[in-house]
Amino acid sequence: MGQSKLVILGTGGTIAGRADSQSQGVGYKAGQITVQSLLEAVPDLEQQALGPVQTQQIAQVDSKDMDWPVCRALLRACTQALEDADTRAVVITHGTDTLEETAWLLHSLLPATKPIVLTCAMRPATALLADGPQNLRDAVTVAASGGRSGVWVVAGGEVHAAAQVQKVHPYRLQAMRSVEGGPQALVEEGRVRWLVPAAPSARAMVPAAMSSDLLALDELPWVEVVFSGALARASGVDALVAAGVRGIVVAGTGNATVHEGMEAALQRARDKGVWIWRGTRCAEGLPVASGLGTNPAEADLAHLPVAKARIAMMLALAVQPRD
Repeated sequence: MGQSKLVILGTGGTIAGRADSQSQGVGYKAGQITVQSLLEAVPDLEQQALGPVQTQQIAQVDSKDMDWPVCRALLRACTQALEDADTRAVVITHGTDTLEETAWLLHSLLPATKPIVLTCAMRPATALLADGPQNLRDAVTVAASGGRSGVWVVAGGEVHAAAQVQKVHPYRLQAMRSVEGGPQALVEEGRVRWLVPAAPSARAMVPAAMSSDLLALDELPWVEVVFSGALARASGVDALVAAGVRGIVVAGTGNATVHEGMEAALQRARDKGVWIWRGTRCAEGLPVASGLGTNPAEADLAHLPVAKARIAMMLALAVQPRD
């Protein structure tokens, strides 16, 4: 067995973005700089990694454009790294826009045998005060600390669990937050300070055998998020059903309530076999009761914000036998 290594996978994002000038914080192009170049901006990275570092460029995309082929390639690379006895942990550079969905996808499909740490940036790599190098250094510190297995997100000196983290601001540096419960740990001067006791390692939500089947798919089942609110109409739901949608996650008002003009359409969709789950638009808290009935997805989705619920429903539908 060789010396324990850290695997760093690059997918693009703002952390790898390039702008025309150092003062430009918007209007840049994401995913322009290789992951190997990102490492060069952190002179003591191998020291923080406590050993050799291996990089792999999975993609160079703006994370708003993450699709199943990129996600599938990332899952395969993570699986290979986890199965390699010489790999101690995995770090992933990613855009902030859909980071929470990717974190949830990895959490759902990968066994929690080693740390998998995602990191990001709110300013491009060319910015005068780029936040990417510090975030990358912190992520490597968390991954190499011998700490806790599972999927984590590191940004702004905070460590967030995959199930809780959300992007809460479009521009500020502290854009990633765990709305319920706060961060799990802080990274301070190259050291990790955990704020909560270690919990038993979470198991992947999808069994390993089914995960392999998922990676063979060309695409996941079609699921959409529909918002309910004042002036809501049924026609949007009816159009999705007519177009062949397999599942709908409703971002309801307050305690997951749905406008009466939309609710009948959702029931019609359910009657046609479309999966329906009802969550809340509220940034904090969870609905006391969820769902318009029961289906195989709802038990696993009730605790999730709608963006992650959509991913979870895709996975649940993908492993559900069709009539």
